[in-house]
Amino acid sequence: MKIAVLDDYQNVAREMADWSGLERAHEITFFSDIYEGLDGFAHRLAPYEIVCIMRERSPFKRDLIERLPKLKLVVTAGMRNAALDLDACKDRGIPVLGTGGSAQATPELAWGLMLSLARNIHLENARMREGAWITTLGLDMQGKTLGILGLGRLGTKMAKIAHAFEMNVIAWSQNLTDEAAAEAGAVRVDKAELFARSDFITIHYKLGERSRGLVGAAELAQMKPTAYLINTSRGPIVDTDALIAALTEGRIAGAGIDVYDAEPLPPDHPIRSCPRTLLTPHLGYVTEGTYRAFYGEIVESLESWLAGNPIRVLA
Repeated sequence: MKIAVLDDYQNVAREMADWSGLERAHEITFFSDIYEGLDGFAHRLAPYEIVCIMRERSPFKRDLIERLPKLKLVVTAGMRNAALDLDACKDRGIPVLGTGGSAQATPELAWGLMLSLARNIHLENARMREGAWITTLGLDMQGKTLGILGLGRLGTKMAKIAHAFEMNVIAWSQNLTDEAAAEAGAVRVDKAELFARSDFITIHYKLGERSRGLVGAAELAQMKPTAYLINTSRGPIVDTDALIAALTEGRIAGAGIDVYDAEPLPPDHPIRSCPRTLLTPHLGYVTEGTYRAFYGEIVESLESWLAGNPIRVLA
């Protein structure tokens, strides 16, 4: 079979797993370039019977799937992938397999963004290289309030780490109870209170119809002018135009952003030049440990399907 492995931006997929057994019997091609349009993408993938994709990178929607007549299997990193149209795969009778992942990598990045903003690490690094010496005043984490929007698996990890910094932790989500919040090490508050009280707000919500635009102009207006917003979840959860306005006008202290409405982020996107921002290119799961889990289980999923006993079936 001809197997395509997409979205290998750093050219590391081959070394993150043992592909040798598959390569003895099948032709595997690794693609490292970024998606740049449907027509070229469809032409490139037309010869392949199996396609392996990374979460939320190249869009794998109905308009593409319908132009791949040879496609027999899709394997995605993770058990959810908003860039993949599962219904279109079902309609074509194409099975979709997934992988496990890491609940540690994204919270660690969120804390990296938060600490850099609090202590101006990114600014002082840049100014050191220009010859300057101590130009900013940092913020202590001890005694500050962390507001967690979405107290699930990742949000709970954020709460545990916050206690190590001796921070106060509050949380809100649509179905959160007092008991569940307390068990995770947080105090449940309503949404308005979370935005009004928090010194840092970190988002750990799944993207869906209820969460799209969850943080808009009204919520940003409730934040302290000294507060920071951290988004390592999904871009559309935050109204980008409202966030840019709040940052440009100095109504909040800053934002650490890892996810965007459009990815890869267009070079001329206004958020790139927005003040008071620390931007990273969707690095949440981009660690060696997570990659080894993703690619290792992609290989397992491929081998299971080829052996007639597929595992981690999503569709």
